[in-house]
Amino acid sequence: MDQDVLPGTRYVAEEPGPAAMPINSPVRLGAHLTDGGADFSVLAPHASAVTLCLFLNDDDGSTIERRYAMNPCKLGYWRAHIPGVRAGTEYGYRVDGRWAPELGLRHNPAKLLLDPYAQAITQSPVLGPELYGHQVDEDLSPTMIPLEPDARDSAGSMARGVVLDEAPDVTDHPFVAWEDTVIYEAHLKGLTKLLPDVPEELRGTYAGMGHPATAAYLKNLGVTSVELLPIHASMAEPFLQAKGLSNYWGYNTLSFFAPEPSYATKASQESGPAAVLNEVRDMVKNLHEAGLEVILDVVYNHTCEGGADGPMVSWRGLDQRSYYLFEQDDPSQFFDTTGCGNSLDFRRQKVVRLALDSLRYWVQKMGVDGFRFDLSVTLGRNGKHFDTHHPFFVALTTDPVLGNVKLINEPWDLGPNGWQTGRFISPTADWNDHFRDTVRAFWVAQPRSLMGGGTGGDIRDLATRLSGSADLFSHGRIPGGRGPSSSINFVTAHDGFTMRDLVSYNNKRNDANLESNRDGTNDNKSWDHGHEEGEVQAPRAVRERRQQTLRNLMGTLILSAGTPMITAGDEIGRTQNGNNNSYCQDNEISWVNWDLEQWQTDLHDTVAYLLKIRSKHKVLRPDHFYTEGLAAAENVGDLEWFDAEGANMPEHKWFDSKRRIVQMLRSGRGVDGDALIVVNGSLDRTEVCLPNGRETSFELLWDSSWPSPRSTHPVYAPNAMTSLEPLSIQLYLSQPEHVWP
Repeated sequence: MDQDVLPGTRYVAEEPGPAAMPINSPVRLGAHLTDGGADFSVLAPHASAVTLCLFLNDDDGSTIERRYAMNPCKLGYWRAHIPGVRAGTEYGYRVDGRWAPELGLRHNPAKLLLDPYAQAITQSPVLGPELYGHQVDEDLSPTMIPLEPDARDSAGSMARGVVLDEAPDVTDHPFVAWEDTVIYEAHLKGLTKLLPDVPEELRGTYAGMGHPATAAYLKNLGVTSVELLPIHASMAEPFLQAKGLSNYWGYNTLSFFAPEPSYATKASQESGPAAVLNEVRDMVKNLHEAGLEVILDVVYNHTCEGGADGPMVSWRGLDQRSYYLFEQDDPSQFFDTTGCGNSLDFRRQKVVRLALDSLRYWVQKMGVDGFRFDLSVTLGRNGKHFDTHHPFFVALTTDPVLGNVKLINEPWDLGPNGWQTGRFISPTADWNDHFRDTVRAFWVAQPRSLMGGGTGGDIRDLATRLSGSADLFSHGRIPGGRGPSSSINFVTAHDGFTMRDLVSYNNKRNDANLESNRDGTNDNKSWDHGHEEGEVQAPRAVRERRQQTLRNLMGTLILSAGTPMITAGDEIGRTQNGNNNSYCQDNEISWVNWDLEQWQTDLHDTVAYLLKIRSKHKVLRPDHFYTEGLAAAENVGDLEWFDAEGANMPEHKWFDSKRRIVQMLRSGRGVDGDALIVVNGSLDRTEVCLPNGRETSFELLWDSSWPSPRSTHPVYAPNAMTSLEPLSIQLYLSQPEHVWP
């Protein structure tokens, strides 16, 4: 094995292969310490030889790469036991085998490969020609077609795995009930980088995310569960690095076990990978102690190795055909359902095992309480076809560890029939894009059309979303289907406009991404309210209309049946200056700015107030779909609809786009007061007759026309007349003798 010697690295001759391990001993992939050393196991079914490389420090400060031939075992596993290995030892693999890109085989022993099961890594790979298994030029483009192997050693540029002590299991989980759950989607760096109550040296880190000030803010807001954008170790795409940008969101996984080291504090990074790991565990522990769940956004649909011309850092060099999805008749070409160059093939047992082992590790050893699966449809594909009961999801939901945590799907990908909202199995939940689009349309896009003299839409779809999206989530063999909590209701997420930008821009402004504003969706359903945001501040009337629309959006999100998800900073009117695809902006565009104007403080108080009401009143957190029928000893249906005159909604009015007023009465079923939500989606101030209900009074707890919550609330008799401001929403609760918050 002829190699160029890297500066500071001394190679030693390959040592004889270690004694074969007992044939019946269980295969534990990865590196595991034993009493006398460490066991190493890796999957490389098409390899002719696999070499374990240990990186040791010599007395003169140089690094020795010591190589050991591994033992082939059944089913494509390679194993070795190395005496004397201790925690902290760095390692990787080199794989010999056939080079036949036309057959999907890319073995190249010149390339050091990261163990897919490494629980900690030393660094992110340093992008350069040596990181590619095939020959490339300085622009990283192939120099020869067909591809020829590259002989340069990649060890000096690669991330290395680290052998670690076995961590104890984490058994303390908050286990917040689904119907009580309020999700807060956040990038841990973006949330805390400018947070003034977090010490400066901790901002933007795991420790900053777990700091008491961060936890207290979230608890006071009313959040129960924090959904963190990916913290798996990642590597930025070559095209971003060429432009001096990075993948800030982290949706380009380098390791499914190791956390991203750059999010650790400087002190932890200097102390080494074990300290980074401990900082992540402490973050989770601290959030748990505050009563907060930790949900991870995870990317098992593709890896950072990109398309057929991408770098070789792990899976491609171990056995590309065991991991990736290929075109049916051409194993040299990836079948890409993710838009990221490759897709992992979940028809393969080894891919399913990798994902399940990784997920269990994050629950049992790191303490995580749930996962949001990026592009979940890819995980349920049998090639080009999506399988509702795919073996991966059956295994996931029946697993004794994973079946008890929160499992959330992003129910789409970019492949054929890629939109599958509502079609995943229990007990998983789905991001509800129908909710997002309906609420945006009703409160933003349709009023924009009405203001321009066009038409709006009727009330039917909004009513469906307010009552829990039964059209999507009530199916199945169990009565009631997956239940309303399986609908993750959201108006915005990390990708797309912030809520403030949704009401401030008609068009995206992504020039900072250096793609000539071509990236990011053009279907935003946004409205600048008559003044495109820019250098000149909008008139006061425009700003006030925007703020009321924000309250309409937030109110609808929080008061709808289902599980609300708030995007970090939306509760304080965060802006990205019109950028609706800030995935590569690790700067003030993406970081939450905590320097607030009064209206932003008022918006925060409104969100906290509504979440407090929701948490105290079960009528606002239904765990079953409504039947619109009467329960025993009840004279009010569990859900009733009324028009502006207080009469039961006649069928023809549901289809009339000029009638954008509806009253929804939810029964508290004797356990709670009844909730009345009144919506005025018209451009005019409107008189409304409240319904009779149980012949008890209604207390007006909130009106979206209020800039901030009020401490005193008017009480209305049954069938009383009231009025709603244009484009507004109100919340009433019956039984005013109760003390409402």
